[in-house]
Amino acid sequence: DGSGGLERLTKSDNTNTPNSWSPNGQLLAFADTSPTTGRDVLVLRLNDHKVQPFLQTSFTESAPKFSPDGHWMAYISDESGRFEIYVQPYPGPGGKYQISTDGGTEPVWNPKGRELFYRSGDKMMAVDIATQPGFAAGKPRMLFEGRYMPTPATLPNYDVSPDGQRFLMLKPTEQAAAPTQINVVLNWFEELKRRVPTGK
Repeated sequence: DGSGGLERLTKSDNTNTPNSWSPNGQLLAFADTSPTTGRDVLVLRLNDHKVQPFLQTSFTESAPKFSPDGHWMAYISDESGRFEIYVQPYPGPGGKYQISTDGGTEPVWNPKGRELFYRSGDKMMAVDIATQPGFAAGKPRMLFEGRYMPTPATLPNYDVSPDGQRFLMLKPTEQAAAPTQINVVLNWFEELKRRVPTGK
């Protein structure tokens, strides 16, 4: 209700970027920038404020997103040489599954849980996901294409409605046209004195 005070959740001196709450609101997945391993994915447990590493490698891992059932984590990694979307079971154990095939950033789960969205350049992509009896990902397909604002940090810069049918996107404003003429005012101070007499 806005009456609570501020509370620091992590003690790290590194840059932390919060990304995703677990469905039960007890876990917070965030990206941590370490001077030794770069950008990693960590998970904060709210009940005891313990931080556990989820992905901590020499590659850049970021933009973690809990699945709607809380058993899977989507994220981006540049381990292939470019950013791709991956999914791993949470908290594990289990292997990782590559979801995107031609580069991808900004993963967001369909709230229904059977689909994962991501962006590939100007394209919004979707992949069907099945988790029972085992994990299976379909072939990525383009939903639509358009010039929408990307995020500079590869984090999702859009959201999906609870029914998974609508997207809230940011569109860049139209750039103002370059000026076609320049007006030069000579004797500007004389003009100012004439229009605003100093005696008044």
